[in-house]
Amino acid sequence: MGRLAIVGGGVVGLAVGLALLDAGRSVILIDDDADGQAASWGNAGHIAVEQVEPLASLALLRSVPRRLFWRGGALDFPLSAMGAWLPFGLRLMAAARPARFRQGSDALRGLLAQAMPGWEALVDRIGEPGLLRRDGHYVLWQTAQSAKDGRVGWAAADTGTAQVHDVSVPELAQLSRLTGQPPAGAIRFSGSGQIADLSALRLALRAALVAGGGEIVGRNATLRRTGGRVEIPGIDADHVILCAGVRSRPLMEALGHKVPMIAERGYHIRADAADWPADLPPVVFEDRSMIVTRYRDTVQAASFVELNHVGAPADPRKWKRLERHVAELGLPIRGPFTRWMGCRPTLPDYLPAIGRSDRADNLYYAFGHQHLGLTLAPITAQLVTALVTGTAPKLSNSLFDIERFA
Repeated sequence: MGRLAIVGGGVVGLAVGLALLDAGRSVILIDDDADGQAASWGNAGHIAVEQVEPLASLALLRSVPRRLFWRGGALDFPLSAMGAWLPFGLRLMAAARPARFRQGSDALRGLLAQAMPGWEALVDRIGEPGLLRRDGHYVLWQTAQSAKDGRVGWAAADTGTAQVHDVSVPELAQLSRLTGQPPAGAIRFSGSGQIADLSALRLALRAALVAGGGEIVGRNATLRRTGGRVEIPGIDADHVILCAGVRSRPLMEALGHKVPMIAERGYHIRADAADWPADLPPVVFEDRSMIVTRYRDTVQAASFVELNHVGAPADPRKWKRLERHVAELGLPIRGPFTRWMGCRPTLPDYLPAIGRSDRADNLYYAFGHQHLGLTLAPITAQLVTALVTGTAPKLSNSLFDIERFA
């Protein structure tokens, strides 16, 4: 097998590239995100091994009315994007049926069980073990009723390898100092983790790829089919691996694949971290659907699920609401704030697409990881490498084949 071209330089594409280099393959990575603004580098930094149950669920559908943005929640369906989110929503409803939900949970459980070991190996591989923190995360509630409901919900949920604990007295005191008063309830997860600095991770992954003999080309990529194969004009490669996030949809559909993926847009604000405890794991304020993460030099508050078109303008109201949440909670986060919006690549069943194309025999793909792109990047890289090299994968990827939407 000759050189492999990877389209997309997010965390999945970079992890795939490194895994293939380690398998003895020649790799060129094509990435036009020069400033690192993709969803891989603006997310909450959370290794979310507890999110075993797909968001395509009856529980989510029942919760939609109270989660709507106009009612103060984090879920938004802009009317201008109805043509995108209405068909997506109908497919999500079908995927939420109990039998398919159980299938999806089983599939994610297998992937997520390998997530933390995969990250431990990857940060060691790039010589940056300090980038991975393994100290779990907190979930807080502001009202007694939400604390009661939240505890019941998490006690009943499948959290995979993660475990839920009551917070200790010292932990409760530290959390109380964040808002100036004790929360109505709080739990701590163990087994989950965090990336200490997403920008540093990006630079380290790219450096390791180049040091291993890979090449990075800063340009856009298009696919052209010739017979039963695809090629990228201007790139010398025998095989193509598509890891381009939301941009994977038009590239795949041009080849005849059905890819009902939507841009599930999230927002964050960042500020200097001088006043936020350096040793504090990510904190989820569940009443407000907001997660606050301390990175090395900054602290970030992130939220929102906006189902929209990829290129639609950002909604400033969401940044303003994040700033209001921070102020109302009394959190020690002070502006000026840096604002960001990015697109999670989400398929209606909330499972990724990982496989080999049946439209072009030299095309592989790995995209659609929704909220779990960072979490699942290393295990996805292992699955793709097994497909490319013809070796036995650690897990079956049959449920991730894009032809499930055909």
